[in-house]
Amino acid sequence: MEKNKIFTNVFFVTAAAILCCALWGSATPFIKIGYSLMLPDNNTESIMLFAGIRFFLAVIITVMIYSVARRKFLFPKRENLSKVATVASFQTVIQYIFFYIGLANTTGVKGTVISGSNTFFAILIASLIFRQEKLTLKKIIACILGFSGIIVVNLKGLDLNMNFLGDGFVLFSTVAYAISSVLMKRYSKHEDPVVISGYQFIMGGGVMILVGFALGGVVTVQGVKAVCVLIYLAFLSAVAYSVWGVLLKHNPVSRVTVFSFMIPVFGVLLSNLLLTENSNVSPANLLVALVLICAGITILNYNKERK
Repeated sequence: MEKNKIFTNVFFVTAAAILCCALWGSATPFIKIGYSLMLPDNNTESIMLFAGIRFFLAVIITVMIYSVARRKFLFPKRENLSKVATVASFQTVIQYIFFYIGLANTTGVKGTVISGSNTFFAILIASLIFRQEKLTLKKIIACILGFSGIIVVNLKGLDLNMNFLGDGFVLFSTVAYAISSVLMKRYSKHEDPVVISGYQFIMGGGVMILVGFALGGVVTVQGVKAVCVLIYLAFLSAVAYSVWGVLLKHNPVSRVTVFSFMIPVFGVLLSNLLLTENSNVSPANLLVALVLICAGITILNYNKERK
């Protein structure tokens, strides 16, 4: 019990969740760099193949690091393979297929805002469908503040015209990710969340590689820079999803997923640093967004009984 207390400590949860969000936020600029280095044809099937290779490499990194740490080769229990496959279906296959198709048919700004709604869906699904926690006014206020922060970051270029193949598909991917978070919480009672994270990548990544190849996708990895970018993308997926899974195992879904509102902020900041494109996000908008998001996180995690 004493060992597990650290995973519920507010400072540890905050630091670990922000690390995950920073890693996921860095994925945006590094994926774009990867596209320019490795995709001769920047089409959906090549992007899907690229994502599958990235996730497949994440398996190797996750299992290798964790097996060395545990001094034994980690593999999910036979009775839990179906659970891993279910998480893979929602967290990798459904989420990313819908996301990539949707993003190709909508703007990056609208895609970011719609994706930012995953915290709402995760809390609603955990509270109303799986009954893992109660839906309270505090959680609703925290979500509204956090989502407002995402809208502020993307204020320029945001319009209200919706289309099914674009915005609708991104919304489907967001719901799939929210379901995967709730399932990770549920299944981690029976299996190590790091094992689930690692092996769901091999199933999900394998499906995406097959689909990408079948549709004629092409990925060319040449040069040290391309290799380093691909390894980093695999590394961030391995670390972020594994740590996130551990946090979900030991904490309510709402307490962890509320930090997801930080991902677009990190994405904008790191894109400005690493890419030459203009994001059109002013420092004032970023500051307001951070204040709103931090306010939402603080409200949700504040407990007057906690010292």
